Amino acid sequence: MDSIWLGGAEWLAVLRIGLGLWWLESWRHKDKKGWFERGTGIAWAADVAAKHKWNAVRSGFDVVVKPRPKTMAYVVVYAELALGLGLVIGFLTPVALVAGLLLNLLYLVLMIHDWAEQGQNAMMALISLVALGAMSWQTWSLDDAIGLFR
Repeated sequence: MDSIWLGGAEWLAVLRIGLGLWWLESWRHKDKKGWFERGTGIAWAADVAAKHKWNAVRSGFDVVVKPRPKTMAYVVVYAELALGLGLVIGFLTPVALVAGLLLNLLYLVLMIHDWAEQGQNAMMALISLVALGAMSWQTWSLDDAIGLFR
């Protein structure tokens, strides 16, 4: 593979780290007090799910998220932090990439009518898929340094 400035593996590491920074920014800009104390994030998602045209989304949200809004707020917020940190430092990278891909697909399905969010989730899912398929943890990662996932 020919490339400019860096080798192919290094460019894939840049892509992985950039995705991690994107997750960290998603975590950083959240109003944690609103999410944890007032339940704003889950309340917003509940409103979106209640109006969703697919019954599976409405009923799935009602079964999984609605009965435990406080727990789910912590799960969402800290999942984004864990994904960001895992991808930036390259620790348990394949796990983080699969989890991030699944979370982006969940966001994509939940917000199917929100065009502003669709581009972000589609691109993050695509980057996860490419970084996973190309084994982007082979360079500039803690996984590589300690010999995981070789």
